[in-house]
Parts: sequence; structure tokens; C-alpha cells
Amino acid sequence: MRRADILREVAPLLREHLTVCNIGIPSQELHAIDDQPSNFYMLGTMGLASSIGLGLALAQEKTVIVIDGDGSVLTNLGTLPTIANNEAPNFVLMIVDNGSYGSTGDQPTYTGKRTSLAGIAKASGCENVIECEAKDVPEQLAAAVAARRMTILVAKCESGNEKMPVITMDPVAIRDRFMSAVRA
Repeated sequence: MRRADILREVAPLLREHLTVCNIGIPSQELHAIDDQPSNFYMLGTMGLASSIGLGLALAQEKTVIVIDGDGSVLTNLGTLPTIANNEAPNFVLMIVDNGSYGSTGDQPTYTGKRTSLAGIAKASGCENVIECEAKDVPEQLAAAVAARRMTILVAKCESGNEKMPVITMDPVAIRDRFMSAVRA
């Protein structure tokens, strides 16, 4: 399974919650698979989806699910200790770990070698860290949301992107409709 396959499987669950999606192709895939006003598509700022999602979770009660990638998390490793030290029971970080920088041409990341994001999250102090195969993501994500416990879910999958159209929606429109979903 690839990232787009995971997104298809979890899209029904995401509809019920606020979702912050990593930059580039992950956002394009989610937008094409199941565009929702409650989805915030990152169109820039690599590595900050998890930070933005944590801030959102700390600021209000709705469940926030962040879809991030291994490459983005590796560019902002400081986010994992920040998450560990700012408990938000309504926060789930789903790291889609395909061992590559998918939005820039599938160059390999270190998670395809010796680096474990689950290990880094645990060493940072995150208490509820789950690593699973792609086929188990829907069940694990649903359980994490139901438990109402801050969770880092590292979803191991195959590298590769699906050809999806570019998001043509204006970034201000994305922000405005997302903020309406936050307030609803």
C-alpha cells in the first residue's frame, strides 16, 4: 500500500474531525480523494504540519488529526519533544512513513535505513507511540481517536505518489473555510 491507499481507507474517519495535511503531494492526494472543509491543506512550510496541528489541538476541544510524512518530520525533529511536553488528548499525529521525500521526487529518507521515527518519538517523551503497517492504519487510527489520548502513529508504507491534480483553491479560501469548520 502507498500513501494514497491509506488516505482512501481513512477518509471516512477524517471527515468527522479537523485534519491538517502535510505539504505537496499528500495534500493533493487528500484533496482529490475526499475534499472537506475540515481539511487544512498545507501548501508550503515543510515540517510544520505537526506543529500547527498541535497548536490547534491545544486551543480547542475537537479532535485534530495531522497527516505528516517522514521527510517533513525529519526536517523538524523539534516537534516531537514539543508534542511530548504539551499534552493534548485530542491530538493524533499520523506519520506516513514511506521512506522517501515524496513531494520532491521520492529521494530516500533515513527512515528507509536505520532511523526510526517511532524510536525518536519515544525518546522524546511521547508516551503513546504506535508503529504499524499500512493495512492496519484504519483500525489503529480509529482506536487512537476513540481513546482520546494523544497518539503518534507511524504508518509504514511503500513509496510512490499517485498523479493528482494540483490544488487550485486559493490558500486564503482554504484557511477561511477551515476556520469556519473549527468554529462550527
